[in-house]
Amino acid sequence: MPKAKGKNRRKKFDYKSDRKKLKRKMLKKAAPRIECEHIRKAWNIKKSVAQNLAEMGLASDPNRTVPIKKRKIMKMETASADGEGQVVIKPYVINELEAQASLPEVKRSTLSREFIDYVRHMIENYKDNYKAMARDEMNYYQDTPHQIKKKIESYKRFYPSEYNVLVSSLHEKMDAS
Repeated sequence: MPKAKGKNRRKKFDYKSDRKKLKRKMLKKAAPRIECEHIRKAWNIKKSVAQNLAEMGLASDPNRTVPIKKRKIMKMETASADGEGQVVIKPYVINELEAQASLPEVKRSTLSREFIDYVRHMIENYKDNYKAMARDEMNYYQDTPHQIKKKIESYKRFYPSEYNVLVSSLHEKMDAS
């Protein structure tokens, strides 16, 4: 079989490229990205994972920090000096992580505009008559009365204040007429 053209040529040194910069760039790309910004800021690339985490006061191996207790052995447990010997050099990482974890969770899930319009239409026209809602022409998906009830309950869960305003306005209309 013939050889590929250009394989016999000797290698030439590339004077234009800086090999040190290329290696640094390659190492940076190859290293995994740490998602947590607090840990990323405190990370020292010259140390191992276990050393970095120990400095921050975090566990590298959860089985060593919280060992699984065996049921067969029922001995009195004594305080060991293993945990007392560790010195946390970067306690601010733990403090920042605890502060971030204590923040209330932002509710991001909502219902679609079409779903809200559907439920409001059903409540405005039929109040709590689910059988009549099932026969309505806006019931495109042919939901059963029980399915419609579940949808209205999910609307109540997501928007309790709007639901209360809607029901109170319906009661006012009923009282006025």
